[in-house]
Amino acid sequence: MADATERQAWIGDWRKLLERLSSIDSTHQESQLLRALASPVYPTVLGFANAHAMNSAAEDADFSRALAGCDVLLRDGSGVAILMRLLGQEPGLNLNGTDLIPKLLRRFDGGTIALFGTREPYLERARAQVESQLAPQSPCIWANGFLPDAEYLRLAREHQPDLIVLGMGMPRQEILAHRLRATLTHPCLIVCGGAIIDFLGGKTPRAPQWMRTAGLEWCYRLALEPRRLFARYVLGNPLFLARALRFSLAAPVIGRGTA
Repeated sequence: MADATERQAWIGDWRKLLERLSSIDSTHQESQLLRALASPVYPTVLGFANAHAMNSAAEDADFSRALAGCDVLLRDGSGVAILMRLLGQEPGLNLNGTDLIPKLLRRFDGGTIALFGTREPYLERARAQVESQLAPQSPCIWANGFLPDAEYLRLAREHQPDLIVLGMGMPRQEILAHRLRATLTHPCLIVCGGAIIDFLGGKTPRAPQWMRTAGLEWCYRLALEPRRLFARYVLGNPLFLARALRFSLAAPVIGRGTA
């Protein structure tokens, strides 16, 4: 199986992404990671690699470079775990953004937080959730996810947030994250958050815990939004598995990064 938009260089690009993945194998290491992310010394980009991201990287060179350029890149989801096992590696903890970002928001309580993404009324509800539950001591700025990039750059320069959460989806949020990193001069963490603002704002409910534990949250999301997510999951998951098999046969041993 091959996608008509697949690039010839995708195997090399996947290798770079897997080499960038941070190795987080225990809850103690996760705590150390959270502590480090909450104390940035320069503008730092946090990204997540899941099956959809890997498929997108195989088809879009600009996105692949943006994802590989994240300062910290974490494994998200069971698809990449399957790929790593095909390569003879332990995948470590599943540090998906939906679970990890609320922990980061709590760590940044007291600092200025920016939420850039989604649309009303979900953005306002997400802001209320952050200000009431996750970071009650933090001033919060926010903007919907459909503005020109220059507006987010202006807001970030003006307010100098300690934590910027981008909820615009791939590939826009990763490319914007790198523009923010190149523009800002104060220490901050820039998170490529996908649907996290929608989750916080109640637009997208979480799957039951047993489905999350089993790596089946994607099935729950597909059932809720079949038309929007059909291509990502029903077509994308088999395509990813086919690419994973091809990659495992073509790629040499991959070294893992550390956070």
